[in-house]
Amino acid sequence: MKKVVLYGIVLIFVTVTGAAAWLWTSFVQSPASKRDLDVVYEVVPGRTFSAVAKDLEEREVIRNAALFSIFARIRGEANKMKAGEYLFRLNMTPAEVLSVLLSGKSVGRNFTVSEGLNIFEIADLVERAGLGAKGEFLKLARDPKFAESVLGVKAGSLEGYLFPETYQITKYSTVRDLIQAMVAKFHDAYRPLDAQAQSLGWTRHQVVTLASIIEKETGAPEERPLISSVFHNRLRKGMLLQTDPTVLYAKARKAGTMIEISITRADLRMEDDYNTYFRKGLPPGPIANPGAEALRAALNPQASEFLFFVSQNDGTHIFSKEYKDHQAAVNRFQLDAKNREGKSWRDLKKTREGKNLQAPSAPAGR
Repeated sequence: MKKVVLYGIVLIFVTVTGAAAWLWTSFVQSPASKRDLDVVYEVVPGRTFSAVAKDLEEREVIRNAALFSIFARIRGEANKMKAGEYLFRLNMTPAEVLSVLLSGKSVGRNFTVSEGLNIFEIADLVERAGLGAKGEFLKLARDPKFAESVLGVKAGSLEGYLFPETYQITKYSTVRDLIQAMVAKFHDAYRPLDAQAQSLGWTRHQVVTLASIIEKETGAPEERPLISSVFHNRLRKGMLLQTDPTVLYAKARKAGTMIEISITRADLRMEDDYNTYFRKGLPPGPIANPGAEALRAALNPQASEFLFFVSQNDGTHIFSKEYKDHQAAVNRFQLDAKNREGKSWRDLKKTREGKNLQAPSAPAGR
């Protein structure tokens, strides 16, 4: 009789243990649902693991909050959860859900910086995206100590080194995070060009400065090497560069913002180191943040004898060797009211993007 009772107890124990093991294995290995649906959930700093587990159960990300908490504690990871805004799928296993909670990789959204924007324009984008205040961005981007820490050389500003690209930002991204990512992208883009620049006797700062002017002068990719040749030819001859974007930038630096402004004849006489109608050679630094193609064009100008160019109001330019030919092109495309009905590339870009970038460029060598 005692043997029968003992056998029964053992049988019940084995059955219960087996059932528990089966249920546990089923929980650990099976997703809460077969539906491939996304759920975004934010883990607020200071929230407990059990509270998060309960929230995830309510959202059907996991089937059982208590079992999920036990699972995390058995693995010694319940205290390793990181705050963040996470993306889950309903067909994730508990192990996959836990992995997301431990990753710290918040849901990202795109933040795009177009080629040729300067720090004032990028600061506006940052503020509109809710990443931080415009003033906060400008203060950090123009902090010499911070600039030196990320560039590796002394610099008064990060103008020119904030690489135009689409970045993934999260609710927890900071202005510092973004700037560091942009400078890191710049280093990646410039590294393949460094040896060529050194062989030509150009410093990185000179290359970036010229590239920023090229970027501002044309929106037609195929024109960049030709625009570059005009500036190389002028530098070689000791001529003033006479490029309007540098004047606009000088005015922006004085105003502390990039507003919709035009250029007057008085502006061309402005005694400012960034005014290439006043100062020979390249300006002291970049006037915008160039992309990879403009950086390459700065080092690889197309062979030409051109010294002048003027917009023909369709996004491209007319190039000239002689001033008289340039003046004829100016009369035709800039002084003729009928021909001025066209659009410069900046106007076209503003229409596409729905935002103001800067006033149309005037011809080099006016």
